[in-house]
Amino acid sequence: MSVHSLPASRATDPVTQAKVQLAAAHRMAVLHELEEGIDNHFTVTVPGPQGVERGAGRENQYLILPFGFHWSEARARDMIVFEESGKTLEGEGVVELSAYCIHAPIHRITGAKVVLHTHQTWAVALNMLQENRLLPANQTAAFMYRDIAYDDHYQGTADTPEEGHRLAGLMGKKPIVFMKNHGVLVTGDTVAQAYRRLYKLERVCRTQVLALSTGKRLEILSEEIVDRVLAPADLETHSREERDRLFFEAMMRVVDRELPGYRD
Repeated sequence: MSVHSLPASRATDPVTQAKVQLAAAHRMAVLHELEEGIDNHFTVTVPGPQGVERGAGRENQYLILPFGFHWSEARARDMIVFEESGKTLEGEGVVELSAYCIHAPIHRITGAKVVLHTHQTWAVALNMLQENRLLPANQTAAFMYRDIAYDDHYQGTADTPEEGHRLAGLMGKKPIVFMKNHGVLVTGDTVAQAYRRLYKLERVCRTQVLALSTGKRLEILSEEIVDRVLAPADLETHSREERDRLFFEAMMRVVDRELPGYRD
């Protein structure tokens, strides 16, 4: 399926598909308590005619919800297209400064199709600690902890493109950044992949903070066990890509019930 695919019964052109998924992700973030009202940003590279191959999207053009919308209000038709300078190319509305200073360079330098940045509660709680590393103390954390880059020195608010360049260089090939005293940033090749990472990241951060709050020592999985967790299973019935898709489609159905209207 396309990287911006929707269920076949609602298939449309790739740009509309991307807008619908981006709007859905905003509303999911409200339901999952990952948002801060009108602040933080989700961005998606504008897909090209096929919307599949890396680089097929329009060069350095990105979709975003205009600043000032509450995330629960996000609709596909509200999404605007902007370029790295912050100029709005299509639609009505403005792009908040840190969105183009951070997101646009990360898209361009890393090749990520999707960039999600939040100040979600449990991830921020962990990043407020001096020892803020996510530890492989449970199975889900074992899947994620090698995918995290750490920005250990809070630089203040991002108001220049140099901050996006700095973070992109820090990330390398890792899809997640822990931003000390700040928040988290997650990337992906699809909205489904990136949002599932963000959702699971919050849950493992919550689990670790809760475990640490007991004052007891954590039981850390060995690297050997982590290798075993990450190894492809011979009897695996669903690929990672299919799990991402199924997860996101299931969450879209939840949003259709609980917070409908994003497809408009």
